[in-house]
Amino acid sequence: MRLGVNIDHVATLRQARGTFEPDPVAAAYAAERGGAAHITIHLREDRRHIQERDLEILSRTVATGLDLEMAATEEMVALARKYKPTFVTLVPEKREELTTEGGLDVAGNRKRLAEVTASLNEGGVPVSMFVEPVEEQIAAAREAGAGTIEIHTGSYANARGPDEQFKRRAEIAAAVRLAASLELSVSVGHGLNYYNVKPIAAISGIEELNIGHSIVARAIFVGLEEATRQMLALMREARGGL
Repeated sequence: MRLGVNIDHVATLRQARGTFEPDPVAAAYAAERGGAAHITIHLREDRRHIQERDLEILSRTVATGLDLEMAATEEMVALARKYKPTFVTLVPEKREELTTEGGLDVAGNRKRLAEVTASLNEGGVPVSMFVEPVEEQIAAAREAGAGTIEIHTGSYANARGPDEQFKRRAEIAAAVRLAASLELSVSVGHGLNYYNVKPIAAISGIEELNIGHSIVARAIFVGLEEATRQMLALMREARGGL
């Protein structure tokens, strides 16, 4: 069970004052010391937090792996091919949203996403797709050439009450089984925190969790290295110490 740590909100704090701190590069190093398997950043088209310079430096300094979340646009494809992160995760993007609100509509944009995936693969960049736990979207991601998917856990994180949470978790578990049957590697993420992570981490077949906001929030009090360690400890408890 691996943990990817998203450091976007370290850059959010920096951009709030238009200064040089806190530094996402230092944040990445701290998360890696805490056990992160890779670092995730989302270079948005409006550049609200992560900047191209961050991508440039992190692509050279991250020791584990760098996951670049990005929209499937020509500009972003060109940047990914230029800086060659370890892999990219294609996500939907709307300028007015606070954070990514849902999965890609791969089924409705299969041709375009297949073209983007082929271009990235030709440039030496593997592709993951961020999708809802829905059979149609998972199958479409496989057909569009993705080798990995990240299942959106927002419906689980936002569930009201244990019954709805149980239902949403069951949907995610079924989606993981389907993805495995299609020979897709599976990660999950969105809205996971120190209080709801264990039921998801316990699902067999999930290889990686991607978590950002909750870890950065806890880091205010304990530091990013320790916040990463605490999340990993919960994940391992859910897997019986593995």
